[in-house]
Amino acid sequence: MPAALPLKQPVKVSQLVRRRLRELKRTPRELAEAVRVSEQYISDLVAGRRRPPAPGRSDLYVPMAKFLRLHRNDLPTCARVERAREVVGRRRPDVRAWKLMLALGEPARQRTLARRVAKPDGGALQSLIVGRLLEVAQGFVRRQLDDEVGLRVAATRDGSSYLDARMRLLEFLDTAADSLTPDDCEEFVLPRIAAWDIELETRAMRIVLRS
Repeated sequence: MPAALPLKQPVKVSQLVRRRLRELKRTPRELAEAVRVSEQYISDLVAGRRRPPAPGRSDLYVPMAKFLRLHRNDLPTCARVERAREVVGRRRPDVRAWKLMLALGEPARQRTLARRVAKPDGGALQSLIVGRLLEVAQGFVRRQLDDEVGLRVAATRDGSSYLDARMRLLEFLDTAADSLTPDDCEEFVLPRIAAWDIELETRAMRIVLRS
C-alpha cells in the first residue's frame, strides 16, 4: 500500500494511528517493536489513554511514520493541535514536585514566588517555571536515550532489561509540567539542576547546572 497523502485536517493521534494500523492490517505489537517501545505504550496511545508525545519527539514520530506509511509531518501536526487544546484545562504542577523545584530557587526570592503562585492566577507562573526546568532535564535525558550502548550497560548494571530502561526515559520525556512527580524530580531533575532564579517582570530564567 502506498504512503498516505498528507492529512488535510488534523485528527487525534490515537485516531490516526488506529486507522493506519487497520488499513495496513498491522498490530500494536508490531508497531511497538518497530518503535522500540512496550506494547502497553502503543496500546495506551491508540486507546487515547496516553497524552500524545510532544511534536518534537522525532525519536518516536519518525519510526512511527515510517511504519504506518504516513507523511513525516502528520503525527507531529496532530499532536501539536491536540496538545494545544489541552492547555486551557491543564492542572497546576503537583504540590510536592513544586516544593522540590522551589527549594532549588534563589533563597531570597522563594518567599515572593510562594506568595505569587498561591494566588488564583499564579498557576501560569508556576507552570512556566516547572516547564522550563523540566525542559532542561529532558535535554539531558534525550542525550542519554541516544546513547544506546551506554543505556544497555546501565540497564545491565541495574539488573533491568534494555527495554525497561528505555521506557523509563521515554516516560520522563512524555512528562509535562502538570504531570511531573516527586519521583521524577528526584531521579531526573535534582541530579542535573543546582539552582535557578527568575526575573519576575520579564520571566527570564537563569538555570545553573550541576558540574
